[in-house]
Amino acid sequence: MDPMFWSSETDSFRRFTPESLVAIEQRIAEKKKQQDKVKGKNKDQGVEEDKLTPQLDLKICKTLPSLYGDLPAELIGEPLEDFDPYYSDHKTFMVINQQRTIFRFTATPALCIFGPFNPIRKAAIKILINS
Repeated sequence: MDPMFWSSETDSFRRFTPESLVAIEQRIAEKKKQQDKVKGKNKDQGVEEDKLTPQLDLKICKTLPSLYGDLPAELIGEPLEDFDPYYSDHKTFMVINQQRTIFRFTATPALCIFGPFNPIRKAAIKILINS
């Protein structure tokens, strides 16, 4: 692939915000409604649905491919919305360090106390991703 066709500026890097979490929860609810409708219609039929799988180039602890462009300096070490389609209906977010290593975390409360936007949890994540 010719690098001229890929721009180094990309809109795929967005901060993980409370609005992002609400959008994920809405996608989960919509998917559950669709599955309930399909189960109701196809009780007698053995219909298999196409299941997404995680992209191999966006696995945890792998380096972010250059295909996705340059990560802006202000987003290094910050929670980002996951741009892997497999995780679009999972409560997860990703963090990328300076070496472009991908880390993925759950957006559910840690220890049933610390939500994804808690300052203590953010500090723990920063310590974890910086070796």
